Formats: sequence, structure tokens, C-alpha cells
Amino acid sequence: MERLYWIALTLAGCFLILLFLSRKEEVPQEGTVLLRPFYRMAMYLYKKSCLWFPKMFASVQVEMDLRQLHPGEPGEYLKTAYYVKKAALCLAVAALGTLLGAAAKFAAENQAILKEDGTITRTGYQEGNREVHIIADYGQRQMDFRVEVEPRLLTGEAAEELVEAFVRELPGLILGKNESLQKVCSDLLLSEKYESFPVAVEWESSAPGVLSNEGQLFAPQEAQQVELRAGIAYGDCERTVLLQVTVEPPGVTEEELLYREMEEMLLQSQSESVLSETWKLPGEWRGTGIGWRQSVEDNSLALWAAGMAAAVMVFLLLDRDLHEQLERRKKSLHREYSEIVHKLALFVGAGMTIRGAFQKIAGDYEAKCRGGGKKSPAYEEILYTCRELRSGVSEALSYEHFGRRTGLQEYVRLSTLLVQNLKRGSSTLLERLRDEADKSAEERLQRSKKLGEEAGTKLLVPMVLMLAVVMAVIMIPALSNM
Repeated sequence: MERLYWIALTLAGCFLILLFLSRKEEVPQEGTVLLRPFYRMAMYLYKKSCLWFPKMFASVQVEMDLRQLHPGEPGEYLKTAYYVKKAALCLAVAALGTLLGAAAKFAAENQAILKEDGTITRTGYQEGNREVHIIADYGQRQMDFRVEVEPRLLTGEAAEELVEAFVRELPGLILGKNESLQKVCSDLLLSEKYESFPVAVEWESSAPGVLSNEGQLFAPQEAQQVELRAGIAYGDCERTVLLQVTVEPPGVTEEELLYREMEEMLLQSQSESVLSETWKLPGEWRGTGIGWRQSVEDNSLALWAAGMAAAVMVFLLLDRDLHEQLERRKKSLHREYSEIVHKLALFVGAGMTIRGAFQKIAGDYEAKCRGGGKKSPAYEEILYTCRELRSGVSEALSYEHFGRRTGLQEYVRLSTLLVQNLKRGSSTLLERLRDEADKSAEERLQRSKKLGEEAGTKLLVPMVLMLAVVMAVIMIPALSNM
């Protein structure tokens, strides 16, 4: 059995065993039905791995990113869900890669029509010719051949006028690269079929050693006259045409001559078996045995290897994707800080308490989300803080949690200001909030300028390319007219 089939069977057996062992594992119901078996297997593997290799899933950075992306949720639950999802995706990619590789291997084997005993099975006439790429192991040499395997020969109806027209055009159809039949230096196009005429032609050369029945030219020592006999048949109508050809030495090498002789032998063998359902390839040539094997494009191992590599890349890149999500969250928090501080200053200035201002901001945000608004990390943190307050957590501790969860300096500074106001009391709270709002607005303006400068730098490359295109459009016509 082929190597890839052993790989596919081994992996399939492993997947079946895992599927059986993980049948009782509970997994989330969201997601596609096709991925649920992989989630069960991933959950089973994760639990066993945590028992056998406790430090295997102990990335501090991943745990920190998960806690910041999903504030308030249990850390162990987030960690388990993340690694199980990652392992499930890797298993799914590995299974898909193996399946595609096996399918490619099966398709490649179906293309093979040469049997181990050197026999090729012909198709019916409805399917037409099939090109086969075969390799001859002849002694110490190896030669490639591409041969059209013809279907079984059947008869059809005839038309006299078509045959007459074909006879008139025949000398021009077989010339190939030659100027005329009186000076033939390269192969002639002696085919059994011609696209312009649906007739069958059987060629016979008076000197096969000089010009083969298939039009291949062998190296004569001097110019030689060759008579070509064309047996033309179209249904019941048959005609024989004689053509006089002058063959001149083309100067081929010994290797080319051997190749052509073997190809002539191969085609002659096929013509002798055209009425048979199978074609037995010659087993020897000039006393030397020939081993035939078919060259079939087989990308199955490459597909399987690509699937395995994709599974590894999925496992490695998901951590980076998690970190990128965290970075996008931080950028969003930076953008929304100025707006939040302005709202706090506005509500406190209107006579609200800090707790009331938080609840007002959270309530407006919830109403916006119910109306189809987009979720915001900063407002989600405020909403979570309000829920902590309603659950009985003290204001000071809730504001400390608020700053710590965001992990950004400005939010920590704001939470410290609010906690100090609660503990010590401050008549300057409103003034300090307004100062903080002005400061955050200035920082936001500076960040916007920096992003604009970065965008301008990124545009330099496409601008240079556009300049090159414009210069080419201007210069090429100018130079062509000089």
C-alpha cells in the first residue's frame, strides 16, 4: 500500500480512538456541527495534557491577554476555552489536510492506465483519445514518452466530396516546417486524424528507416526519394493517394535517433493492437529489456504536508492573533478615554455623584447597544464596574478594579483620582476632572497627528509606483517616436 494511505489510515485510526475516548466530553453548542467532534477531542487532549504536562499550557502572557479581553470571567475557564478552541482548529486542519492528500492520491491513481504487466486498457470511441505519459527504463537509460492512446477503431458513414477536398489539401497539411515535399528536412505531419477533415488516414512509407509511417525523419546519409502511401477512409468511401517525397539529411544525434527509433517502435506496437481492448507494450528492444512505468502527477504528499504545516501555523499564530486583539482593544480604550472623562466632568458638574455618573454613562451605552450600536471596550468596562457596584462591591474597590482591568496609565490615573476623592474628599474634583479632560484631549490630538504621519509614510511606496507608471506612460510613446 502507498505510503500516504498508511499515513491517512494511521491518522484516521487515531482520530477514531480520540473520538471514542472523548464521546462524553461537554463542549459549547455554538459553532458549526462539523467542528464539535474536534472540540470534544481537543477537550480530552487538553485535560490529559494538563495532567501529564502541567507546564505545557502555562503562558503568562496568554493568560494576561485573556483576562484583559474578557474582564470578570474566570481565568481558568478562559484559558481552557482558548486552548481547546486552538487545539480543535489544529485537529480540523490536520484532518482536512490528510483527507485532501488521500483524495489527491486516489485521483492520481485513477489517472494511471498502465498496469504492472505493461498493459494499457483502451476506452470506448465516445471518450476519444487519452494522452499517457510513460517512462521507459531501457538498460541504464531512462526515456520519457507522451503517447496518445486511441480508442477502439469503429466504422462510420462516407462522403465522396469530403474525401476529394481532403485529397487536394493533403500535401499542404503534412508539410509541417518544410517548404515543400521536394525538400523534406524535418518531420512530416502524418497523422491518422486532421482537425479540418473527419477522415481516417493510414500512412505507409516505402522506406520506414528514412521516413517513418508517422512522419518521423531518420538520418539518411544522402538525399533519398521516398514514396508515401496514404490510405484514406471516411465511412464506406476509401481512397489511396501516392505522394513523392525527397528526404534530405537533417543531422540528428545518436541519442535523438535512438529516441525516435524507440518511439517508432512504440507507435508501431500501438497500431498493431488498435483493434484489441488492451495494448501490451514491448518488453525489449534490440535485445535489451524495457521496464515501463507511467508518470502521473501526484501531489498527495505535498497536500498532506501542507495540511500539517497549516495545522502547526494555526497553533502558533493564534497566540499572536490573541495579542493583536488585545492591542486593538488598547487602541480603542485610548481613543475613548477623552470622551469618557468629558462625560464624567459634565455629569459631575451637573450635580451628579461619581456613582451616578457611571450609572448614567452605562445606561446610555446599554440603550445604544439595544438599538444596534457597536460595542466598545471602554464602555464595557464602565458597565462591568456598575454591575460590581450593584453586587455590593465598594465604590473605591470597584474604581480600582476599573483602572487595573484596562491596564492603561490614563485609566489608572482616573481611578486613583476617583478613589482619592472617596477616601479623603476633595472640593476640587470637578476642576481636576476638567484638567484631565483637557489633558486627554491634547493626548488624543497628538496621537491623531502621529497616526497621520504614519499613514503618510505608508503611502510613499504606492505613490512612487504611481509615479513610475506615469513616467512610463509619458516616456514610452516619446521614445518610440524618436
